[in-house]
Amino acid sequence: MKQTLYEKILCRKTGKDRLEPGEIVEIAPDRVMIHDFFTPFVINKFREMGFSRVVDPEKIVIVYDHLVPATFPDDVRHHRITEEFVKEQGITRIHRSDGVCHQLMHEQGYAAPGDIVLGTDSHTVTYGAMGVLATGIGYSEMAAVLGTGKIWLKMVPTVRVTIDGALPQWVTGKDIILNLIRDLRVDGATYRSVEFNGTAIEALSQDARFTLSNMAVEAGAKTGLIAVDDITRAYCADRGVGVLDGLFPDEDAGYERVILYKAEEFFPVVACPYNLDNVAPASELNNVKIDQVFLGSCTNGRLEDLEVAARIVKGKKTAPQTRFLVVPASREVYHQAIQKGYISALLEAGAQVGHPSCSLCAGRSGGIVENTDTVLATNNRNFHGRMGGENAKIYIASPAIAAATALKGYISNPEIQ
Repeated sequence: MKQTLYEKILCRKTGKDRLEPGEIVEIAPDRVMIHDFFTPFVINKFREMGFSRVVDPEKIVIVYDHLVPATFPDDVRHHRITEEFVKEQGITRIHRSDGVCHQLMHEQGYAAPGDIVLGTDSHTVTYGAMGVLATGIGYSEMAAVLGTGKIWLKMVPTVRVTIDGALPQWVTGKDIILNLIRDLRVDGATYRSVEFNGTAIEALSQDARFTLSNMAVEAGAKTGLIAVDDITRAYCADRGVGVLDGLFPDEDAGYERVILYKAEEFFPVVACPYNLDNVAPASELNNVKIDQVFLGSCTNGRLEDLEVAARIVKGKKTAPQTRFLVVPASREVYHQAIQKGYISALLEAGAQVGHPSCSLCAGRSGGIVENTDTVLATNNRNFHGRMGGENAKIYIASPAIAAATALKGYISNPEIQ
C-alpha cells in the first residue's frame, strides 16, 4: 500500500503494514516534553491518577521557557513544584533557562527523524520539519503517558501542499505558511496531517522548514511533516542524531487533498488582528503605525532569523517611537549570533535584546503592551490579549518585515528602506 509520511511513521511504530483511516492505535512515544507553564498541572494529574513513579524518566524532557525570567511570584512556584518532582522521579533532562522548548528539542537532539514526540504545547508540531511525528497533548494526557508509557493515536488523513519553483526575494517560510493559513482558514486542516513538498520546499533551509511545521497547527493540523533529505541529514549529523531510511511519502500515496502553488506567485504578507487567516499583502499595510516590534519565539527566533534582521538594520537606527524587542530562541542561537556580529548590529540599531525564552509570545518576561499599542511580531499567534492588553493589535509577519518595520515605524517591506 502506498503511504503518506504520517502513515509510514505510525505503521513503523505499530509494526503494522497498513492502518485504516480513523483507526486508533496504542503506541509508546519516543520522547515527551513538558514546559514550565504546565508542569504543576501534569504533576497534580499524575498523582490524582494514582501513579507514584514515571515509567521511563529517560524519555522525559522538562523545559523552563514560558516563565523565565519569572514575571509573577506564582511563576517561581511552578519551578519549585517542578524541581521537587524532578528530584523525586530521577529526571535528568531538564533545561532551566536555555531557551524555548521547541528550539531545544531539535537543537539538543531530543527529537530524531522517524520518532513520535509528544509535548504539552500545540507547537510541538515544529519537529515535523525533520520527519518527526510530533504533536501537542493536554496535561491530563501527558500525566497518563508518564504513568503508563503509552498513548492512543489516530490514523488521520493527510493534506499535501506542493510548492514548486523559486521564491521571490524576501519571501520566506513565514510568508508561505501565512498564505496557506489564509487559504485553508484556521480550521481547514483540523485533525489532519499537513505534508509539505515541492522544489521550493526542498530549497528551504532547515530553520525555514521549522517555521512551516511550527505554524501548521494554526490551520488546525495534528502535525506538519516534511520528508527527510540531505539538508535534514546534515542538520542531524551536526547534533549526533541518527536518521532512519525511507522517511518520505510514497509516490501516489493516498491524500485527502492536494494543494498546488507556484513559488513565483508568493509575496510578503502580514496576518492582521485578530486571526491568522486575516492575511494581507505587506505592501497594502504601509500606513499602519507600529509601537513595538517583537523578533523571536519558537517560530522565528532562530539564527537565520537574527541574521536577516541584522543585515537589514546594520548601520541604521530604529524609528524613535518604535520599540524593537529581540529574543533569541536559545542560548546556542544567542552565542552564535554574538559571534557572527548579529547581536551587535541589532543593539547598535536600537534593539533591546532579551534572555532566550518564549517572552512576549507567552505574554511574559518584558515587553508587555497596553490596550492602545500596535505590535508587529514574528511569533505564531495574534489573539486578543496575547501580549498584554486585551485590545492591543498584533500583526504577524516574517523577520525581514519585522526588521524593516522597526526602522520605518510603519509596516514595511525591506526593499523600500
